[in-house]
Amino acid sequence: MSEQSPVKKRSKKIIFPLILALVLIAAVGITIREYIYYQRHEVTDDAQIDADISPVIARASGYVQEIRFTDNQWVKAGDTLAVLDDRDYKIRLQQAEAVLQSAKQAVTVSRYAVQEFKTGIATAKANVDAAKIRVWKATEDFNRYQNLYRDHAITKAQYDAAKAEKESAEAALLVAQTQVPVTHKKVSTGEQQSVAVASDISRSAAEVEYARLQLSYTAILSPADGIASKRNIQLGQLVQAGQPLLAIVNDKGIYVTANFKETQMKDLRVGEKVDIRVDAYPDSTLRGTIASFAGATGAKFSLLPPDNATGNFVKVVQRIPVRIMLDLSADLLEKLRPGMSVKVTVHTQ
Repeated sequence: MSEQSPVKKRSKKIIFPLILALVLIAAVGITIREYIYYQRHEVTDDAQIDADISPVIARASGYVQEIRFTDNQWVKAGDTLAVLDDRDYKIRLQQAEAVLQSAKQAVTVSRYAVQEFKTGIATAKANVDAAKIRVWKATEDFNRYQNLYRDHAITKAQYDAAKAEKESAEAALLVAQTQVPVTHKKVSTGEQQSVAVASDISRSAAEVEYARLQLSYTAILSPADGIASKRNIQLGQLVQAGQPLLAIVNDKGIYVTANFKETQMKDLRVGEKVDIRVDAYPDSTLRGTIASFAGATGAKFSLLPPDNATGNFVKVVQRIPVRIMLDLSADLLEKLRPGMSVKVTVHTQ
């Protein structure tokens, strides 16, 4: 077998170091590029699509009579989603209206009574004036008859009749005078009763408004624009006040919640630009802007927040939720749904 030439041996010795050098240069270049990149960006894949979800809750109890939407149907704010049997509520409204009408009639009667009592005051004063005139006349007659009786010009019977007339007129005056304050008292009492009955009108009117409001709750309306999801009612079902019936996902208020490590928060600022890549659509990139930061870490809002004062302390890097508003001009927004996973890259410089 012939031996290899010295030239081939030298070339083999040169190729391996050259390849190794190129690999090292490429690795250093990639490392420098990644270092520069992460100096100017913060990245996390602990992020998801979020949106405002409005629960639709029954505000009145009753049996479901109609359902006017289908699952995952887009609805507008104010649309009637379901109707409860409202016959009981209509009867309660009629009863409240009848009580209100009775209270109004009672007020009318009370006011007429007060007006009659006020008229009685003038009558009582007129009776006092008439009694005073009668006393004056009876006193004058008695004085004349008394002088005549002393002169023996009249009989004892005539004198006694004049005296009796005078005393009767004085008694009638006392009675007439006592009727004036009594009539004033009746007016005052009547006015107080009128005020009390008027307060009954206010209470009855409030009961009518409450009954009308309860009746309006039998029509279950959409609180916002969005997609009706998580339907939890059926025809004929008895629902109770406070029971969740479905949820409205606001498809126009979609945003991203990204949970950054606390060690990444140093360079994050409100208004910084963000690139968002949705796992379901990896070929498309959304644009966004940091809108706000949560007031506490996610652990503080958990059902059982950690208590480091127990002595079992293990330091764990915490994450802080960051809200990112999306560019509304993106065509991909219509395909996004809350809960989708995304990867977020923030341009910090």
